[in-house]
Amino acid sequence: MKLTGTQSNISDSLGNILFYSNGGWIADATGDTMINGSGLSPSVFSTVYNEYGFPAPNMQIALPFPDSTNQYILIHQTIQDVDLNSIELNYSIIDMIQNNDKGVVVTKNAIALNDTILTGLTACKHANGRDWWIVALKYDSDIIITLLLTPAGFTQISYQSTGLPKHNNYINTPIFSQDGKRMVFSQYIPTGNTTAPYQNEIRLFDFDRCTGLLSNGKYHILNDYIFGGGIAFSPNSNLLYASTAINIYQYDLNAANIWQSEILVAQFDTFSVGGFTDFCWSYLAADGSIYISPCNTAIFFTRIVNPDTLGVNCNVNLHSVPLPCFQFNAHVNHPNYYLGCDTSLGCPCLSANSILENGQHDFRFRVYPNPVVNNFVNIGYILPQNKSGILKLYDVNGKQLYTQGLPPWSNEQSIKLPQLANGIYNLRIESGGYFMSKNLVVMNE
Repeated sequence: MKLTGTQSNISDSLGNILFYSNGGWIADATGDTMINGSGLSPSVFSTVYNEYGFPAPNMQIALPFPDSTNQYILIHQTIQDVDLNSIELNYSIIDMIQNNDKGVVVTKNAIALNDTILTGLTACKHANGRDWWIVALKYDSDIIITLLLTPAGFTQISYQSTGLPKHNNYINTPIFSQDGKRMVFSQYIPTGNTTAPYQNEIRLFDFDRCTGLLSNGKYHILNDYIFGGGIAFSPNSNLLYASTAINIYQYDLNAANIWQSEILVAQFDTFSVGGFTDFCWSYLAADGSIYISPCNTAIFFTRIVNPDTLGVNCNVNLHSVPLPCFQFNAHVNHPNYYLGCDTSLGCPCLSANSILENGQHDFRFRVYPNPVVNNFVNIGYILPQNKSGILKLYDVNGKQLYTQGLPPWSNEQSIKLPQLANGIYNLRIESGGYFMSKNLVVMNE
């Protein structure tokens, strides 16, 4: 099997998969095509990509529908021409309580926007903690389009000129920082020069979650002129990573001059098992690490283990994550689903979900499997907004046996505990002055 390009999925609060899509269809948790889930994003090109997925990353994004407990929305792009541009932005609505909780697509291929846009979508939670901002890039312009999704549907579409050079008609991967205060996208432009075939660019903006306005646009051209486009923020939103096929760069977003803070943190080492494992698209995952897919058909990802750390100590592990199948040019597209209200921006809090508001914090702490066998355990949690955390393990006498830092906005970890005798232990998570504990049973074979 080979996975390419567009992938999106969404899970429930316990991490159970609800549905996923490759751009051409929507599948339920069992892997079957969901009822009414075929024929997504129809165009003269779409059937070519149905088997392995649409060819570019970030062409769709899955969100919980505002104020709904059972409906989700998949926002997706068509493929209009060989440059992968879209002439409209589509959406489909999934009702997860139908068909015995396996879901049914109740609205399919509805039109959210009639305009020509480039490949690449992203989303950010509104400062009211309920609604969503969706961002697309208008073709052959310097314009960024924002759409506001509310319980009433798409209620606002805005066009903003950035004042920067036009974006090109090639693949883009826009993303928001985890705190929602910045948006960035990268792009590559063929130059026609055989010795320097591509120009790689970064475009960085401040973002107001209340108004949806972008400001303070910054523009940077990377020095190595080969294929590139990978981009990712660190969990604490203080660092930015950009890559070409052969180099990974880090930028300090708190520096007086962001682009002059550039540090080369990794270089491609020509490793090839199943294909060259170079650097292509980047993804900040739930464990707080950044995973970088190769630009070629290959079976390994590169991992930035400590992306909140300045300099080479961010610990880039080249081709360290084996994959169960060949993949090419692929990553999922997840916004920060847990970003809550921010009334300091002038918006009232409209979220019915108070897990990230002031008061007693609900970590939604879960431990599995429990009992633990062979010292491997998984934990799920939600930290207070913009806070890092710490995990501690104690025996019945209160002796601390293990500790591990938890990056801000991370929510899943797979942990190998030290060798423990059979018995009952206490696993405690701490962050922002709050804590929560769970009993852990160890039952070695």
